[in-house]
Amino acid sequence: MRVVYTITIFVSALLLFLLQPMFARMILPLLGGTPAVWNTAMVFYQSMLLVGYAYAHLTIRWLGARRQAMVHLVVMVLPLVTLPIAVPAGWLPPTEANPAFWVLALLAAAVGLPYFVVSTSSPLLQAWFATAGPRVGSPYTLYAASNLGSMLALLSYPVLLEPYVRLDQQSLLWSIGYGVLVLLALACALVLWRLPVVVPPSGDLAAPSVEQGPTWRQRGRWVLLASVPSSLLLSLTTYVTTDLAAIPLLWVWPLALYLLTFTLVFAARPPLPHWLMVRAMPILVLPLFVTIVAQATQPFGLLLALHLGVFFVVAMVCHGELAADRPAPRYLTEFYLLMSVGGALGGIFNALIAPTIFVTILEYPLALILAALLLPVMTDEATTSMIPRQQRLNDVAMPLGLGLLTSVLIIAGQRFGIVGSTGLMVMLGIPALIGFSFSRRPLRFGLGLLALLVAGALFNPGNGDQIYAQRTFFGVHRVLLEPGGGYHVLVHGNTKHGLQSLDPARQAEPLSYYTTSGPLGQIFAERQDRSDLRVGGVGMGTASMACYARPGQTWTFYEIDPEVIAIARDTDLFTFLSTCLPDALIVPGDARLSLQQTDRIYDLLVLDAYSSDAIPIHLITREALQLYRDRLADDGLLAFHISNRFFDLEPVLAKLADDAGMIAMIRHDLTVTPEQYASGHWPSSWAVLAASEADLGRLRDDPRWRRAVASPQTPLWTDDFASVLSVMK
Repeated sequence: MRVVYTITIFVSALLLFLLQPMFARMILPLLGGTPAVWNTAMVFYQSMLLVGYAYAHLTIRWLGARRQAMVHLVVMVLPLVTLPIAVPAGWLPPTEANPAFWVLALLAAAVGLPYFVVSTSSPLLQAWFATAGPRVGSPYTLYAASNLGSMLALLSYPVLLEPYVRLDQQSLLWSIGYGVLVLLALACALVLWRLPVVVPPSGDLAAPSVEQGPTWRQRGRWVLLASVPSSLLLSLTTYVTTDLAAIPLLWVWPLALYLLTFTLVFAARPPLPHWLMVRAMPILVLPLFVTIVAQATQPFGLLLALHLGVFFVVAMVCHGELAADRPAPRYLTEFYLLMSVGGALGGIFNALIAPTIFVTILEYPLALILAALLLPVMTDEATTSMIPRQQRLNDVAMPLGLGLLTSVLIIAGQRFGIVGSTGLMVMLGIPALIGFSFSRRPLRFGLGLLALLVAGALFNPGNGDQIYAQRTFFGVHRVLLEPGGGYHVLVHGNTKHGLQSLDPARQAEPLSYYTTSGPLGQIFAERQDRSDLRVGGVGMGTASMACYARPGQTWTFYEIDPEVIAIARDTDLFTFLSTCLPDALIVPGDARLSLQQTDRIYDLLVLDAYSSDAIPIHLITREALQLYRDRLADDGLLAFHISNRFFDLEPVLAKLADDAGMIAMIRHDLTVTPEQYASGHWPSSWAVLAASEADLGRLRDDPRWRRAVASPQTPLWTDDFASVLSVMK
């Protein structure tokens, strides 16, 4: 019995976590490839998990396991009519409003039913299993098998499926897998129906549990304990991709660790002692908090390891507390239902609420503070000898003192010229040690972290004064006044997207990646003699390209993020548009969708659409290139901005050009002197594609430009097949 149930739960978990990245990959092209798509999708998946667990809990309670199995087999047949999974025709994202709710509606329409049914498998099969009584062992060990299957699916998708299997083939394989799951569920039901009726025991042989049902206090605690790792799961991904680096596939790592913690704590013999995780948590959380307060971004590898390590330990503590407090099997479905309530609440707060109320990724340190407040109490003789009132006073007064000390150190340090993240982290050594002494009292420890966070608001990292900040579905946008006071800089996440000189004599001069002496300047020089030049720009940024415009030319910008358009139009921030091209046509929405809906023809089409360092893959596929060619004049040029810290896009463009019968040339303008950089000339890499060598003009013979090269192993990117792993540096 255990074997067939374990296999079935494993397969259901595998399908559940293959569906998540597969469909997210399908809808990414509709929203410019922004990482927020994944967070919003996670909210949907967590919410559907909640609905599935509620269905499992209520039907088991009302019908009992045997009759419920009959009903559920009928329900499992329903999703077969919706397969294979695909994006429904006619779904286009809004161009003005926040698309988060549109994403949720699309997910509900496309995958709601199959995801709901598969999500019910784990709690239902465990409830069926518990019907056999204590002779078959604890049903909670099946939960470990479920999470192991989820983790394997998650890790295998970017490594084994996405690089080698087209999306339509992935959907077909998933449909076959679902058919296998239905047959396995039928086998489990047959085993259940042949068993003698046994009332589930009031106690779980594998864990210390109360004899009576859970109290409301317990239920509330389960929800809280489940919400913290869920919140951290999303906020960690957002924080690292925004404030450290937009690493490809980063979302895989925290989610894999999240699932691993469930596997470990619900194992028959947990390999990591719970007490060890509890003691390790303050030791790791405090250094991480210091780096957050100091806004540290280097050394990147060490910081990323610290973030992931803290997440793992916090999730182990919270999930370990849940495992230790799990109820008797008769309350199993309610237990999982309340855990899913916590998971959904954490996801909803991070993906839907936090972006509208916070300008920065404040939800991340707040989730860590909540985790600290939920630490198990560790008392000693010094604290137990105090009267409770004195303890409560100390729990508040000591963090206040810590906050005051930290504020004084920060102000004094900056007055004496100690700037930068490293200097601040050194100064915070003493407050951190004091904060560690609070760790035996969860309230005191949590408030101590809050005090560090509040005091940290006084810190200026020295990279410029922030004069504007706004957060949208597409990320955090900031405009900084450079330390020297000579430039305004647009930053998206932690990537600089352009700057403008405040010198009136240079305000119409394209700078950063767009200088006249750089690759883009050369490309414009090949077409600038045409008074009727038609230019299209995909991705707007500061709109520095507008200052290449000449009277009589026609310019169109395509920009997916309404906030970027607002920033470019705000003359208090940037004046490229108002000075050089006040009548430019700006088309909001995804550029590829917008280009499909227009018949405009361009002599030069410039693609510069990036979300921090993430790539909107759907803008560099075979189908996308064909669309661009349809919108180009016969001798038109395609320019691609391919500067990126993590991806080498040259071989991708070379392969696409070869496939389309075009010429692709590259210029890496990477040797920039400190004087050039200070004057606004930043390193950049650009590619230009043309139908023939003659269309390239002087670029063809310029030694700074060379033919783009693709290796035989370079895959041809299409809408159905594109792997970022193949082009990672």
